Amino acid sequence: MREVAVMEIGQTPVSEHWDKSLLELAGEPILEIFEKSAISTVESIFVGNMMSGTANRQLHLGAYVADWVGAAGAEALHVEAACSSGSAAFRSALMAVASGEVDSAIAVGVEKMTDSPSAEITSKLANAADADNERDMGVSFVSLNALIMRRYMEVYNWQREDFAGFSINAHANGVNNHNARFRFPITKEGYAKAGIVADPISVLDAAGIGDGAAAVLLVPLERLGKTGKTVKIVGSAAATDAIAIQHRKDPLWLAAAERSAKKAYSQAGINPSSVDLFELHDAFTIMAALSLEACGFAERGKGPMWANEEMISPHGKLPIATMGGLKARGHPVGATGLYQIVEAVEQLRGTCGKNQVENAKIAMTQNIGGSGSNIYTHIFCLAE
Repeated sequence: MREVAVMEIGQTPVSEHWDKSLLELAGEPILEIFEKSAISTVESIFVGNMMSGTANRQLHLGAYVADWVGAAGAEALHVEAACSSGSAAFRSALMAVASGEVDSAIAVGVEKMTDSPSAEITSKLANAADADNERDMGVSFVSLNALIMRRYMEVYNWQREDFAGFSINAHANGVNNHNARFRFPITKEGYAKAGIVADPISVLDAAGIGDGAAAVLLVPLERLGKTGKTVKIVGSAAATDAIAIQHRKDPLWLAAAERSAKKAYSQAGINPSSVDLFELHDAFTIMAALSLEACGFAERGKGPMWANEEMISPHGKLPIATMGGLKARGHPVGATGLYQIVEAVEQLRGTCGKNQVENAKIAMTQNIGGSGSNIYTHIFCLAE
């Protein structure tokens, strides 16, 4: 297998893009990449998307996007893995280049969600839950995570306010990200007063949806060389767990996160202490705590202890959500994994301004599909 590097990145702001179609959103970061890298096409395009068939009534996104960006004739594929669709597309592009089958591949994640009423989107998101045991019983992803959070609080003796720091950190970082949708700070007092969506989850525990797209161009490392700020991929792994929470061996443990992280660590030849920053999947604050535990950063049952500035800010022990995370950047579900990867690349390149993690050399991303049923972990480093 060949070593693979990131040649270029592109992204759109996460927002309510009323004036742009799904196709335009997907194409913008690809065209940005073409302009910055001075190329006009690639051999393969992998499009990560979850909801286009229901929210936008459009499938077959591979050829749809390839044609629009002027890459007609290229291999092109639509990849769906619920909220981890973006990272699934990235892993597909990575394997295509690493295998030697192609010398250039773009992974783009896109989602256009705000054209539909929020109740419809909530219902459509539930299609990624277990149809028989969860969705058809009227359970949404918010309520599924609320059940997990409530159980976690009872078992480990935490209060809802103990999770506040995860959202406070995300919003503090989102203020400085011009691509983030929710660019405003929040306080512990504001968190405590926030309206409850599904007890104990409030509006400040949950990431908001949005429209957006992000993309990455991958090429063999030998094409770029090991100079400057070249970022290479040193770990890539995926794992699954039962879709229905009730069918999991332990509903308070993200087994797929643990498996994929261990595989990625092994590939990269590192351990958790080597990671300089972690772009985790903070769709809900409980997921931030569980991810830190499953990936070996926090002890089991002690994830909320990390919800403070000294631990997770850009200058903390393990910076997370460094550009706002899902909570402040926004969560256009099929694009989220690629936003995480773009942000990790920006950190390693040293272009994150006020949010820059000093001397960042190793970055990890983790993208969760469903309530923990399909999880992708990627590790990046500077090619020195």
